[in-house]
Amino acid sequence: MSLGEFLLAAVLALPAVGAVLVAVTPGERAARLVGTAVAALTLVGAVLLVFGDHGWFGYGPAPAVQPWHQLDLPWVPGLDLRFHLGVDGISWPLVVLTALLTLLCCGYTLWRVPAGGSGRALVALLLVVEVGILGTFLALDLVLFFAFFEVVLLPMYAIIAGWGGADRRRAARKFALYTLFGSVLLLVGVYVVVAAAGTADIVALTGGAGLSRGTQLAAFTLLGLAFAVKAPLWPLHSWLPDAHTQAPTVGSVILAGVLLKMGTYGLIRVAVGVAPEGARWAAPVLGVLAVAAILIGSLVCLAQDELKRLIAYSSVGHMGFVLLGVATLTATGIQAALIGNIAHGVITGLLFFLAGAVKDRTHTGALAELSGLRETAPRLAGLLGFAAVASLGLPGLAGFWGEAFAVFAAVRRGGPLWTVLAVLAAVGGALTAAYFLRLLRQVTHGRPSPAVGRLAPGLAGAELTAWAPLVLLALAVGLAPTLVLGLATGPVDALVGVLQ
Repeated sequence: MSLGEFLLAAVLALPAVGAVLVAVTPGERAARLVGTAVAALTLVGAVLLVFGDHGWFGYGPAPAVQPWHQLDLPWVPGLDLRFHLGVDGISWPLVVLTALLTLLCCGYTLWRVPAGGSGRALVALLLVVEVGILGTFLALDLVLFFAFFEVVLLPMYAIIAGWGGADRRRAARKFALYTLFGSVLLLVGVYVVVAAAGTADIVALTGGAGLSRGTQLAAFTLLGLAFAVKAPLWPLHSWLPDAHTQAPTVGSVILAGVLLKMGTYGLIRVAVGVAPEGARWAAPVLGVLAVAAILIGSLVCLAQDELKRLIAYSSVGHMGFVLLGVATLTATGIQAALIGNIAHGVITGLLFFLAGAVKDRTHTGALAELSGLRETAPRLAGLLGFAAVASLGLPGLAGFWGEAFAVFAAVRRGGPLWTVLAVLAAVGGALTAAYFLRLLRQVTHGRPSPAVGRLAPGLAGAELTAWAPLVLLALAVGLAPTLVLGLATGPVDALVGVLQ
């Protein structure tokens, strides 16, 4: 077994074994320490996957999917299914982001365990969720992709229902029902592709693999709707605000940071890659829905009066920019979607950490009851301000590139429709700035409210440890976007090549 194959296996095996170790380790705090250590080892393995026989900008000829490392083993020989894993410049940043956020969430539980259950069980569930998300990003077999896609459902349901807010059970049920609906569509879409092509191998399927136009249109419709539910994309987004509002802080961070990316990654890797004719056919509709998500999400945020709910609805708008980039079917647009995914995961993960800290201290999320934060807790207010301006797309921070490139890609696509969509998306970007500045004005300025007036100015060491990597990443990706885009240039060009 090569080093690359070993790392691919280890990145999946470590959190799976870690979940079992957490469950059997005696002592509540000791179990959480074990889970955090396993998450740290998983992050190390994920980072090491970048080393391989590839260049930062170089890429070879076809096929369109050329993993740096592959692990290809028989899985169900009778059905010709294989345990096929691989990583390239499209998936690797998401793999690292997943491992990082899981480590930060597990480490956060060493300091604070939300009410509702034991920290041991919460950490074990977080590690199981990590297995599902990492497997989704690494799978190069459609059936294996579907299996990992489904692993996430039950543990995330348990996290929301067990450690969430007062209305957690309804929110968890809504999350499960929407996700199950998407899963049925995904299963049917996978069956349509595999039955028609005679293979489930994503490497062989990328580019259409001889699938008829009718099959590709049907497959893209089914797969696109399935991934739209998970992303979530308007108008299939209504589970998101409830789940985010009711989930514990670590649950919201994982939901926003990486779970939503399973949908957008699947849209790029599977739906667009496997059914390019379907993607070309649906591109104008996707563009219109993307801009609708940007505008509607922004307008709803302007009317929100609850902190976590506002941040949740902001994800609808940000995912709209990601979808707009994908809909252009250009290299610039798909690059915009990829860096938008990473930026949203980093910044919105930080926002939910900060929102959780505010709610834990004040016992309220109502914006009207949170004025004057900078007077009593200036460090917390400063970090909230940083995360907000990063999310609204300030140049020099990570949120800028995805939005700017998506609008630019729509303009470059040309034609009346795409030009109008680009203008409306730019208006949505301005509305994004408006609702985040409104948030800062209401929460950080003015006289301290009674709930804010009793806060202590300091921050816990565990909080700074969890938040610092996200702050640094938001700066690093904003100042050097090639950290994400450099590795993805070749794979994206190859994918766009099969779309022509």
